[in-house]
Amino acid sequence: MRTDLDHLPAAKQRELEEVVRILFAEFRDATENATGRKKSARILKIILFGSYARGDWVDAPFDANQYKSDMDILVIVNQKELADVAAYWSVAEQRLIDAYLIEKRINTPVHFIVHSLQQVNQGLSHGRVFFMEIAEQGIALYDADDRELAKPKPKTPSEAAAAAQDYFDDYFSEAMQAFEVAKFGIEKSFFRKAAFDLHQTAERLYQAILLTLTFYTPYDHNIAFLRLQAEGRDPTLFDVWPRGTRRERAMFQKLKDAYVKARYSKHYQIDLEELRWLAERIETLGQITHSICSAHIAKLNEKARH
Repeated sequence: MRTDLDHLPAAKQRELEEVVRILFAEFRDATENATGRKKSARILKIILFGSYARGDWVDAPFDANQYKSDMDILVIVNQKELADVAAYWSVAEQRLIDAYLIEKRINTPVHFIVHSLQQVNQGLSHGRVFFMEIAEQGIALYDADDRELAKPKPKTPSEAAAAAQDYFDDYFSEAMQAFEVAKFGIEKSFFRKAAFDLHQTAERLYQAILLTLTFYTPYDHNIAFLRLQAEGRDPTLFDVWPRGTRRERAMFQKLKDAYVKARYSKHYQIDLEELRWLAERIETLGQITHSICSAHIAKLNEKARH
């Protein structure tokens, strides 16, 4: 795996150093009182992947309604249990958000995922495109012992086509069911319930794209993260959510917040006009999702026939 960052500006390299420092500091705090097996908790690898690893990142301002790449990080730990974000990584997530939005010590948004070495190697041995790309293109920011990842075993064309079709059928169907429930909630003025179901529709659609194209989706209900991962796969998705005004950005945030707040916070408010706007955007997302996934499956089936 590559280790050099010479293709990145010095400022970006310094940002990555700060990201690694925050991840280690917060993981150390989260595990310092661990008992039993978890006393041996370790970070094995921290890997930069995505556009900043490939060298095709975009650093345009959001207020110009242009795409801005995130730094994507994979943290590999030595125990599966340590990949539990709520238990071990939620403070690190908030620290990185604060470093970007408030403290300005990082000028690039950062998203990270956590898996055990066993999970990553299983993904490679099962031909999950997501992990195969990381193994091929990723850059090690930290490596505890220089152990190589497992050798990737790509799916056969027939296996890939069948897996992609299964993922699409399951997740797109779930998304459409959630969308029908959301529309019923809007019609009957169950506004908070409708907001939650719209969130679930968007989540399932993004998962459908990621699973169909890469056989992997992060274990995350954060649709902002899922959106970025999906948009990185197909830039036509970027146009689903306008970002040119504060109100447009706030509307997506309201959808993102609905996963928790629409169910548990009496202070969460959303009106009919906002729900209809969100539903319109999500309907467009569904149409584009169907087009992207159908085209990809068609290509896989064509390969399988030859």
